Amino acid sequence: MSRVYNFSAGPAVLPEEVLKEAAEEMLDYQGTGMSVMEMSHRSKVYDDIIKTAEQDLRDLMNIPDNYKVLFLQGGASQQFAMIPMNLMKNKVADYIVTGQWAKKAWQEAQKYGTANKIASSEDKTFSYIPDCSDLPISEDADYVYICENNTIYGTKFKTLPNTKGKTLVADVSSCFLSEPVDVTKYGVIYGGVQKNIGPAGVVIVIIREDLITEDVLPGTPTMLTYKTHADAQSLYNTPPAYGIYICGKVFKWLKKQGGLEKMKEYNEKKAKILYDFLDESKLFKGTVVKEDRSLMNVPFVTGDKDLDAKFVAEAKENGFENLKGHRSVGGMRASIYNAMPIEGVEKLVEFMKKFEAENA
Repeated sequence: MSRVYNFSAGPAVLPEEVLKEAAEEMLDYQGTGMSVMEMSHRSKVYDDIIKTAEQDLRDLMNIPDNYKVLFLQGGASQQFAMIPMNLMKNKVADYIVTGQWAKKAWQEAQKYGTANKIASSEDKTFSYIPDCSDLPISEDADYVYICENNTIYGTKFKTLPNTKGKTLVADVSSCFLSEPVDVTKYGVIYGGVQKNIGPAGVVIVIIREDLITEDVLPGTPTMLTYKTHADAQSLYNTPPAYGIYICGKVFKWLKKQGGLEKMKEYNEKKAKILYDFLDESKLFKGTVVKEDRSLMNVPFVTGDKDLDAKFVAEAKENGFENLKGHRSVGGMRASIYNAMPIEGVEKLVEFMKKFEAENA
C-alpha cells in the first residue's frame, strides 16, 4: 500500500521520516526493551524525552527564559476555559472573532466574565481579517484574544493586532511552527498539536511567567490551573507521554530542515503553487481575500455543490485524501502543513487542471 497525499486539517500528515523512526522504536526504545507507550512518565528515560522536546521547541521558537512551556491535554478547546479561569483578574477580556474557533473561545469566556467582541469578520463568512490597528480595547481588559490562523476559513493574521499594551493571547493550532514568531509579543501562545506537530492528544501552552499565579477564579480545578503544571514541569499527572515523544521527533525534524526560517520559505513556495493556480483557474476559485490568505489551509470552490462533490470523490480515487471542506462552509480545503511535501501540492494542481479540462 503506497501512502496517499493527506490534505486533512487535523489529525494531519506527519513527516514520513518521523513515522519510520517511531515504527523502528515501537517495541524497543533505545535499548530499554520497551515501547515509549509502556514507559513510566517518572522514569529517567522519559524525563529525558520530555525535557529534550521542550529544549528543542525553545530553540526553534527562541522562547525566552521567562516563558514556561507546558505540555497539556484537553485540546485547544479546553484552553477556551482555562485562559479566562487563569487570566481574567478584572473579569474583562476582548476577543477578535475571525472564525468558528475564536467564536467558541469568546462564547466560553462569557461564562467567567465580560467577553467583548471588539472585531469580527463574520459578516463575510470569515473570509478576511478585520483591520486591527485601532480597536476599542477595553481599559480594564485582562487580555486580547485571537485565533491566528483560521483552519476552517483559510485566513491568517499577517500583522498582530494593536492591543494597546494589553496581553495578547493567541491560538496558533494550525500555524504552529510554520514560520518564525516573536514570542515576546504574546502573553500566551497555545495550540493543539494534531495539525502541524504531532498526534492528537497534546496541547502546547507557552505562557509568560508573570501570568502564572495562584490568583485564579474561585472554583478553578487544580488540573485547570497553569501553576499546577508549570510547577510540576508538565508532570503533575500522567501526561500524553507518547504524543509528546512524537512531537519531540517532529521538533528534531524541523531543526534538521533548517528551522522555522526555512519552513516559512518552503511553505510560501508550496502555497504559491496552489494559489497561483486558483487565481488563473476558470473553474476553481479561492474563498479568501488575497492579503489574508493562510499558508496552511487553502479553501476553494467551483461554485457548484454537485461539482464540488464530484471533485472530492475523484480526487480520493486518485490518492488525494481529505479534500472536503469543513461542514460549515462546504467546498474543498487543502491543508498543506509543514509535513506535506511540495510534490503533493504539485500533483494536486496537476489533477485540478485535468479535472477542469474534463468539466469545463
